[in-house]
Amino acid sequence: MANKPEAKNLYINRELSWINFNQRVLALALDKTTPLLERIKFCSIFSNNLDEFFMVRVASLKSQVEAGITKKSVDGKTPKEQLLDIRSKLIPILKQQQREVLTDIKKQLKKEKVYIYNYEELNKQQRVWVDNFFKTAIFPILTPLAVDPSHPFPFVSNLSLNLATLIQDPETNQREFARIKIPQKTLKRFVAIPTNLHEIGKEVIYSAIPIEQVVAHNLTILFPGMKIEEYSLFRVTRDADLELRDLEADDLMSAIEEGLQKRRMGGEVVRLEVSDDIPKNILDLLQDGMGVKEEDLFQIEGFLGADELISLISLDLPQLKFEKHQGITHQSLKSSQLALLEDGSIKQEEFKSIFSIIRRKDLLVHHPYHLFSTSIEEFINQAAEDPRVMGIKMTLYRVSKDSEIIAALIRAAENGKQVMALVELKARFDEDNNIQWAKRLEQCGVHVVYGVIGLKTHTKIALIVRKEKDRLRTYFHIGTGNYNAKSSATYTDLGLLSAQPEIGQDLIELFNYLTGFSKQQDFRKLLVAPVTLRKGIEELINREINNAKNGKPARIRAKMNSLVDPRIINLLYEASSVGVEIELIIRGMCCLYPEKKGLSENIKVISVIGRFLEHSRIFWFLNQGNSEVFIGSADWMRRNLDRRVEAVTPIKNIELKKQLEQLLDLYLTINCGAWSMKSNGEFVRLKRKENESHSQEEILKIFNK
Repeated sequence: MANKPEAKNLYINRELSWINFNQRVLALALDKTTPLLERIKFCSIFSNNLDEFFMVRVASLKSQVEAGITKKSVDGKTPKEQLLDIRSKLIPILKQQQREVLTDIKKQLKKEKVYIYNYEELNKQQRVWVDNFFKTAIFPILTPLAVDPSHPFPFVSNLSLNLATLIQDPETNQREFARIKIPQKTLKRFVAIPTNLHEIGKEVIYSAIPIEQVVAHNLTILFPGMKIEEYSLFRVTRDADLELRDLEADDLMSAIEEGLQKRRMGGEVVRLEVSDDIPKNILDLLQDGMGVKEEDLFQIEGFLGADELISLISLDLPQLKFEKHQGITHQSLKSSQLALLEDGSIKQEEFKSIFSIIRRKDLLVHHPYHLFSTSIEEFINQAAEDPRVMGIKMTLYRVSKDSEIIAALIRAAENGKQVMALVELKARFDEDNNIQWAKRLEQCGVHVVYGVIGLKTHTKIALIVRKEKDRLRTYFHIGTGNYNAKSSATYTDLGLLSAQPEIGQDLIELFNYLTGFSKQQDFRKLLVAPVTLRKGIEELINREINNAKNGKPARIRAKMNSLVDPRIINLLYEASSVGVEIELIIRGMCCLYPEKKGLSENIKVISVIGRFLEHSRIFWFLNQGNSEVFIGSADWMRRNLDRRVEAVTPIKNIELKKQLEQLLDLYLTINCGAWSMKSNGEFVRLKRKENESHSQEEILKIFNK
């Protein structure tokens, strides 16, 4: 590229790209073809995503501004400029969430005989019931905190919902300010009202009122003898990022435990959300009391803390939800289920161990379409019980709270096997859960390690060492998703179950690298970050570039969560300029401009958003017709390529390669649920073809044949 464009014309800002992604999530809440309770779920996910964005990304930018850092991002923006852009982009989206999404959802719920009331909408009987509920179930646990010369402004915890009120003493006319924290942890956000309190003839399935309205309309009970002048709702978001030095394992655990205590309290305020009709005198007191600047203030027209709407999903109204999905057991694993052997569904002579099946051929499992319980959990469960299994090694990044995997590892240790678990203590917002599991595993005899100093271990790998005919054979799983039964039901992820000797040897050496006993620099088949992954991906792209330059067909297809890395983006631009056809399926952040004249005319980008979170990563290269395809845990981001331990594995089996190619075809050809990225960086929802199903529904059909 002789006349290289300015950075702002080469790269999209990652923070703004992330907001674009979250806006696509909100679009599913706006879409009236989405089942009603699922619309609520997507609205809640949008808000929860945004909370984490402020706690981590916005907090980081604010810290840079406060430290006087003016270094520009790859797209040429200073931290201050990014914060201003984030605010200006978010304000209209937040208005859309309140005006178009929540207002319409409430109206549609009424049609389904589900009522979410404001206090003013209650009839006399309902008000009496609600007020009594306040006196008996809420009032005893509230603690109003006054602010005066002897009572400094109280600390307001992260993501807490609060009422600020101004009260007046009728005798002295003295005005006081008080804060009441809404008890979100001990009580539900919505107080269900008995259905028999409605007007005669009015059919009601469910009715409720937000708890903050119950509190707000009973303030006189909290402040007897005082006049309630004004009140308003507010919510605070604080810096929740844990900054940790490179520490040894024991120090790391204690440092993270200490950091978690600080996070629960929260760091500096990065966002103050208030009701849009908040009285100015209350707003001034809040801003002064917490040191909140105007740029950190967000006035919300309606419901604060919309992430808590997710509780409404528990309503028993299946007609307002997606049709219930039940995954299936992988065709090749149906005869290998220990549970079916124990209950007599499979005769002893028909049962085949999972190891005998994997030994014969590689298997590709695709969650949530394939059951996690009958594939990955079964793999570890059988390893724990099999007397021939000598050892089990696993990496654990995010694990469910009632994990069958953890239980199997403990049983394996109790059965005398050598068990090693690498527990990543720095998995953001799962640190506490992982610390508890690490302690439990250690107590039960599992050898627990915490990875390589300075790197986060993000790879998803499990290795089983089994003695067979006086030799040791390795069996393994390499996946794109966590060993987490809960997320496996809602995230699309891929995993390879295999006994390929060369990859097995690579994994043995990778685990040695992770435990700190080697400085492995080369692997036979695996692409491993931070050692060989970046170089390997760049070589694969360069090979397609050279093929195109030599007049040969050249094509790249890739599916991932995010594309942010500038070096990879530049290589893709170069590949496009020489004629390599590039098709990218990117759920979240994409900092590359596609289909831009003179830069990326041969690059197509789509994003797929649906009932399942698209989480699998697939990398496919034409290679002159002898295609190479890989799956693994890494996105094309600096952190994945340079600052994390990741593993990406080749898929050599022709049948499995065809399965992955079929998946890519579905994602790239089905419009329903897909968004196309335009040359200006904006995403446009593709028009659904006649009688077309979402790509996820089509994949469901394939697996249910």
